[in-house]
Amino acid sequence: MIKTVIFDMDGVIVDTEPVHRYAYYKQFSELNINVTEEMYTSFTGFSTRNTFQTLKGFFPTIEHGVEDLIQRKRSIFNDAFDTKEDLYLLEGVEDLIKDLHANGIQLILASSASKVTIERVFTRFNLHRYFSAIVSGEDFPQSKPNPAIFVHAASLSVAPKENCIIIEDSTNGVKAAKGAGIFCVGYRSENSEGQDLSEANLIVNHFNELNAFKISQLSI
Repeated sequence: MIKTVIFDMDGVIVDTEPVHRYAYYKQFSELNINVTEEMYTSFTGFSTRNTFQTLKGFFPTIEHGVEDLIQRKRSIFNDAFDTKEDLYLLEGVEDLIKDLHANGIQLILASSASKVTIERVFTRFNLHRYFSAIVSGEDFPQSKPNPAIFVHAASLSVAPKENCIIIEDSTNGVKAAKGAGIFCVGYRSENSEGQDLSEANLIVNHFNELNAFKISQLSI
């Protein structure tokens, strides 16, 4: 029986991708580099640190250090996030979170986002009360598809990983979940276009396909 649900954040709880995209491409313009759509899509699930480490390998003309690049991107993102009014939780996810919490299922967040971004999202949408732990990708040297973030999140569970599931919307996230040996629900939405969820144990198109009872009965 499932005791813990581990949520990704971007693309699962809230769609901050347009804000991230705006921040990244504004910075790419400042750096005078041409990042193709294919390359940008390949970074889905990466932490900001891993994204810029990879970009510096592709573009030797980037003279700034990774830390400076990270801080500039976060500054652009934070300014855009704070002024963006049309930012909402994804349809159905709040009801699912409340249902899981009300039925005693532990909720853990494991997101590639920085702690600052997670805090902004959780404060804006009043989510802290539902989650017992928050794990940020900035604490790990490698991003998804490396499973480290999910292995750590599962270690915070009240139950063994066999009693956990992960909800993910990206190719790299699903691969990380599978690498951690944890049941993965792939959430396919309009925001996950181009992402391969085929390795997920279960794929859903809307959160109304899930509830606490159905999730509790899942098994790997």
